[in-house]
Amino acid sequence: MDEVEKAQWDSEDNPWKREAVRTNEEKRYLENEVMRLQNKVMLLNGELNRMRSPPLIVGTIVDRYKDDQVVVSTSGGPSFVVKVLSTIDKDSLEIGTKVSMNKDTMTVTGILPSSKDPLVGSAEMEERPKTKFSDIGGLEEQIRELREVVELPLLRPDLFRDVGIEPPKGVLLIGPPGCGKTLLARAIARETKATFLRMVGSELVQKYIGEGSRMVRELFQLAREKSPTILFLDELDSIAGRRTDSSTSADREVHRTMIQLLAELDGFDPLGEVRIVAATNRPDILDRAILRPGRLDRIIEIPFPDNHARKEIFKVHTKKMNLDRSVSLDELASLSDGFSGAQIKAACTEAGMLAIREERKRVTLDDMKAAIKKIRETRSEDTIMQFKELPVHKEGYSMFV
Repeated sequence: MDEVEKAQWDSEDNPWKREAVRTNEEKRYLENEVMRLQNKVMLLNGELNRMRSPPLIVGTIVDRYKDDQVVVSTSGGPSFVVKVLSTIDKDSLEIGTKVSMNKDTMTVTGILPSSKDPLVGSAEMEERPKTKFSDIGGLEEQIRELREVVELPLLRPDLFRDVGIEPPKGVLLIGPPGCGKTLLARAIARETKATFLRMVGSELVQKYIGEGSRMVRELFQLAREKSPTILFLDELDSIAGRRTDSSTSADREVHRTMIQLLAELDGFDPLGEVRIVAATNRPDILDRAILRPGRLDRIIEIPFPDNHARKEIFKVHTKKMNLDRSVSLDELASLSDGFSGAQIKAACTEAGMLAIREERKRVTLDDMKAAIKKIRETRSEDTIMQFKELPVHKEGYSMFV
């Protein structure tokens, strides 16, 4: 190519040069697109192979047998002596570690990250409880005792060290349903700005052997990780009932769960940042072991409210209601003799519904009387008599002779 031809080729007006540049750019683009699609095909093939692979079984190591063998229990019940792949770090195979196993050969193929049971994880309330002590009426003495046992050790542990005593590890709230046991636990968690974990005792009763005990361990482990923590065990009687000579497998599993609970209560620091609050409406069937000193030391009775307490509860629940001047809280307290706090709240709600039904914006005394009468008709006299006859010691530290 002579100089004239070279000059013509380099000229910006040369259409052949522009076409050659465009072709080269398109070639590079297509080469990059081919590489991208090849990588995507490789990823999809890998995903397809993983989907075609058989599912793995999840187990928990319960014992070390040999360097290349361990004893693993599964959720299905039985335990197996299985081999471990040579690529797995043997030092990581500790008792309690979760592992994945091949479905056919039961060989341990991998170590799974530690995770808690979904029921245990759901025990944590993400939002801070909004209940305040001012929202609870008629339980001034019970609030004082609860704050001494739960709030002071969390906020002022130095007071106990100065005196040279250990605070009670836990507190047991006893009383009929609807009298404020759960409200007290929520309020104390709010005042201490602590994590609030709530677990119903019946949720710890599991079908397979050892599952309930494992959940108790994980629950207390979660409480320590989230400290400061208020751990609220509701319906304690469902897992801490008095042991009998019954030999059914279900009863034995409940007893194992209770023994694990006792071990956890014995194992944590009284001045630590985990406080235990338990509640039951059947204290007469609790096992004596759960009430011995060093476990649930403080027992607080939450009885049916008296006349003064009922007035305070009415004051709390009618604070935001648009009441007629004829409404007298003293009269309402007298009319609602034997009501629990929950029943008083239900009566206030029912009175408001009656006003709405009559297309009024104010709740009258007649509305309140009608609501109290309606709620009273649904009350259970057997429940009231049951708690009036409980042999509770006045100081609240001993329930049985």
